[in-house]
Amino acid sequence: MGFRRKSRELALQILFSMGGPGENRSASVQEFFSALEAPGDAREFSSELVSGVLAHRQEIDAKIAEVSSNWKLSRMGRVDLNVIRIAVFELFYCGDIPPRVSINEAVDIGKKYGTEKSGAFVNGILDNIYHGLPVEDREEDREEGPETDGA
Repeated sequence: MGFRRKSRELALQILFSMGGPGENRSASVQEFFSALEAPGDAREFSSELVSGVLAHRQEIDAKIAEVSSNWKLSRMGRVDLNVIRIAVFELFYCGDIPPRVSINEAVDIGKKYGTEKSGAFVNGILDNIYHGLPVEDREEDREEGPETDGA
């Protein structure tokens, strides 16, 4: 498993463990890492993902709500919602990661940690968000190859 996949999985576990909005988030991240062995590069990228999701959560949730007219965020499973949040953060704030890589990774992680319907649900939401990206951002990832361990 590449370090970015491991990082995404760690970020999901951290966000899931944080629960509701009233918890001390910085303590949760530190507690999580102190209780778990993780390579330094995976820790660094997962911390970036968690911090980014938390810092931009309102905008991220607004983008998700905009394309999920049949689902309120409060009705989404916590695993699915956090997988989607991570991918949306990558789509809008991590320009070095091709959009399709973020989507494919989110679908795979959703399938691994969610329900049997999670992969399709995550894919549907992220595909709608992807098609809302500026055309130049969508075309750029057609030229990219599959994710490597460094992507």
